[in-house]
Amino acid sequence: MSRAVTAAGGLLPDRHQQGDFFVCDIFDAIPKDDLASMEHPLFSLATRPDRRILQYDHNGTEITVTPSVKGLATIHDKDILIFCISQLMAAINAGRTVSRTLQLKAHDLLVATNRETSGDAYRRLREAFERLAGTRITTNIVTGEKETTTGFGLIESWEIVRKSRGGRMVSVAVTLSDWLFRAVVSKSVLTLSRDYFRLRKPLERRIYELARKHCGRQPSWTVSVDTLLKKSGSASPRRVFRKMLRDMIEADHLPDYEMSEEPGDLMRFTPRGGLVSSDTPPPTLSAEAVEEARRLMPGADVYALEAEWRGVWARSGSPRLRKPDAAFLGWVKKRASR
Repeated sequence: MSRAVTAAGGLLPDRHQQGDFFVCDIFDAIPKDDLASMEHPLFSLATRPDRRILQYDHNGTEITVTPSVKGLATIHDKDILIFCISQLMAAINAGRTVSRTLQLKAHDLLVATNRETSGDAYRRLREAFERLAGTRITTNIVTGEKETTTGFGLIESWEIVRKSRGGRMVSVAVTLSDWLFRAVVSKSVLTLSRDYFRLRKPLERRIYELARKHCGRQPSWTVSVDTLLKKSGSASPRRVFRKMLRDMIEADHLPDYEMSEEPGDLMRFTPRGGLVSSDTPPPTLSAEAVEEARRLMPGADVYALEAEWRGVWARSGSPRLRKPDAAFLGWVKKRASR
């Protein structure tokens, strides 16, 4: 998968002195998503402008999503939030100070989320910012162990800080809603597979989010088609939705999880090899190895790297390692050289 790279012509040297900003410059941050938007349907799955007002009520959680004239924010627009959340969590794990306002390079965002970097891609990115800022959420969802009924945009504001000579955005300042920032600071997030950004169909992305949230590392998660339809936010009739799920089962594109149909109009999600704990205890790394990994990949979330490496180890059959430190550091060196 692609990773974030540094665009030519960096930001001004004094950018780090702006205490009100957090600058997105952490190398290869692990994709993270907030639990609330994984659990509840806040984003449109439509591929054309969607100007419906969405209403959702489930187990005491009430949500109203109101579009702007640009339409509702889409599940692909959410890539921007995932990028921001990932950067913030990597910084928090590294002990850095963060804020609601992030300064990011548009090129880094496009590359990290597996998008093209053509002129049209920059135009679509600007449209995504506009939909995120214009879509309004009214909800009582709890974030950071705090329940409030409030209205807010998915992002509070955004502005192009610098343009190229051709007029493309180079760096952008984004201010997240206090609601979303509170979720990040309280670490109410989950790690996503990097292959999430390779999923083309909006429903595939949404179903993966739900599987990651509800199945996690459990042996399986079984859910009714009706509940899955409601939680997905799909506007399709149940008959069409069920056919779409069956097509997903046939294609088998979902990262981390396998889908299967069960009697009683149920869908079952089972983690692919490596997500469920095995009988072999995971390898233990020394503090020295963790520090060396930090030196090899400065700015990276070493604990997320360790977790990812353990996943690779589990998927390879959980072999017994005589020298786990050497195996881990060898893997980190390969990651750093990509």
